[in-house]
Amino acid sequence: MAIVRMKFHVAVTEEALNRLNSHAKDERDREDAWIAERRRERLEPGMPRRAASAVRREIRVEAARMRRTGEFGGTRDDIVARAVREELQARGLDREWPEPPEGELEAPGRRWGTPPSQPMGVGGYTDRISVNLPHSLGDTVRRAAYWTSKEAVEALQDWADRWGDGIEVALREAERHDVPSELALLAAAGQPSAPQSALEIRDRLRQRVLTTGDLLRAGIDRAGGRNQPELPDATAR
Repeated sequence: MAIVRMKFHVAVTEEALNRLNSHAKDERDREDAWIAERRRERLEPGMPRRAASAVRREIRVEAARMRRTGEFGGTRDDIVARAVREELQARGLDREWPEPPEGELEAPGRRWGTPPSQPMGVGGYTDRISVNLPHSLGDTVRRAAYWTSKEAVEALQDWADRWGDGIEVALREAERHDVPSELALLAAAGQPSAPQSALEIRDRLRQRVLTTGDLLRAGIDRAGGRNQPELPDATAR
């Protein structure tokens, strides 16, 4: 039975992508070398075609089992999925999460609490890759991000109701939704200006927001052997 998968698109640095691709290639080469060695050992000169086919099939089955157990890394998606699972376990997030309110995970646009979306290249994220996780793992990633961030996101919503998003965010959101910039500026001008103390509170709240992209990038870094950055966990308040 085919594994149902959930697709994510995530921005990464060139360095992280190169490390991941290099590791995936090393794993493919290692598996190919193992298969070639097993064939040299088990296929005898003059062996009947049916018997030789059975030997090759047995080797393929054994290699597939070793991919499932992690003895071989498998595909790039397999490698990332294993690393994401390890990341969730390391942060105490690999557990049964309640289902979020209907429609919350499907809401369009940027996640509440995250800084304004930046063009590719800003912040070092120069590449974007697709990651296909087993559906159950992908669902855990989405739920963990939602519930871990819930309190901070609600506080940021209250903050925005009080102070607004500011002119910079208003202009970017207007561009995303094809709203004239003049209207966005007028709307932003009607909001009170947030003092420095309020901006610092907003920054601290944003630091407590965990996104699916955060978890996937941490998993990709883990797969490539890089030390892990600190991320919010389920106990952060």
